[in-house]
Amino acid sequence: MVPTSRDGIGLTPLSIGRVEVWPPLILAPMAGNTDTVLRRLGREFGAGAVVTELTSSFGLCYRNAKSLRYLRFIEAERPIGAQIFGGDPAVMAEAARIVSDLGPDYIDINMGCWVPKVAKTGAGAALLCDLRRAEAVMRAVVRAASVPVTVKTRVGWDGKDGSCVAVAKVAEAVGVAAIAIHGRTAKQGFTGQADWTPIAQTVAAVAIPVIGNGDVASPEDAARMFRETGCAAVMIGRAALGNPWIFREVHHYLATGERLPPPTPAERLAVMLRHARLIVSVEGGDPDDAAARLPHYARGQLMHYLRGLPGGRTARAELGQANTLGDVERVVARLEEASLRYEPWPLADSEPVAGGAVA
Repeated sequence: MVPTSRDGIGLTPLSIGRVEVWPPLILAPMAGNTDTVLRRLGREFGAGAVVTELTSSFGLCYRNAKSLRYLRFIEAERPIGAQIFGGDPAVMAEAARIVSDLGPDYIDINMGCWVPKVAKTGAGAALLCDLRRAEAVMRAVVRAASVPVTVKTRVGWDGKDGSCVAVAKVAEAVGVAAIAIHGRTAKQGFTGQADWTPIAQTVAAVAIPVIGNGDVASPEDAARMFRETGCAAVMIGRAALGNPWIFREVHHYLATGERLPPPTPAERLAVMLRHARLIVSVEGGDPDDAAARLPHYARGQLMHYLRGLPGGRTARAELGQANTLGDVERVVARLEEASLRYEPWPLADSEPVAGGAVA
C-alpha cells in the first residue's frame, strides 16, 4: 500500500515513457553542480531520478570532449536523464542520436535556460519565443531518440510570451513523455517568487506527466507543490546543494507527515569530505592521498555544505584556497572541533545559498 501524508498526498511512481521514477522526486539539472558526484549522492539520499548538466548539441555533434564528459555516468545514477540544448532541429536530432547511444534512461530538452550565452543562440528559454521552432526541435529529438524525451522549461519568457501551457500542448502532440516547469519566467531568472499557478494550469491542460519545480526548499514546500498543482513529481534544485539528504527528508515527510531530524554537523561534514574524495576519484586521483589535487570547480560545490555550521565563515575563506584533498581534510577537522563546542542546529528552511544555473 502506498503511504499517504497528513496532507492527503498519495505517492505514486512517475512514469516517463517506459521509465519508472520512485520516489517522484528529481534532482534538477544545474550547470556547474549536477556532475556525476552530486548525482550519485542525490540517488543515494533518495532522489528518484537525476539529470545531467545542460550539454551543447553542437558540442556533441563535434564530439567535443568536454560536452561528452558532462554525460558520463555510472549505473548507480539510474534512472538518469541526459539534458541537451540547441535551437537547430537537425543538430538537436543528431545530438539525440549520439546521446541515445550513450545509454541514458531518457533525454531532456532544455527550454528554460535564460543565461545570455545560451538564449542568444536561439536555444534554451529563447525557444519559448518561437513556438514553431520549439515544435520543430521537440519533434526532431523525439523522432531521433531511442529513449523517452522530456522537456524542462519555465512558465513563460516574460509573462506574456511563451506560455508553458501552450508549450506543453505542443510537446504532448509531438510525443514528449513528460514536461518539467520552473515557476519563474525566463526574464525573472532566480529573482522574485516562483508562481506555481501556471504549473497547475498545465496539469489540467495535458495528459502527460507534469513535474513541478521552483522554490521547493523543504519537505513542507514539496507537499504544498504536490497539493496545489497536482503535479506528478517534484524537482528540487538549489536546495539540494550541500544538502543531498533533502530527498530523504521530503520522501519521509510525504509518506508519514513527520519531519526527520536534520543531519548533525558531523554527518554533514562526513558527506562533504566524501563529496571531495569522490571528485578526486572521478578526476583520476587517489581519494586516499592527501596530496591529491582538488579541481578548482570542487571548491564551489563544497562551499554549500558550510551553511549554518559553527566556524563556517572562516572555513569558507580557507576552502576558497584549497588545492589538495588534504586542505579539505584540514578544514573539515577544524569544523568538527568547532562543532563540538556548540549545540548543532538544523538547516534553515529559507532560500539556500545561490549557485548553479537551473533551467
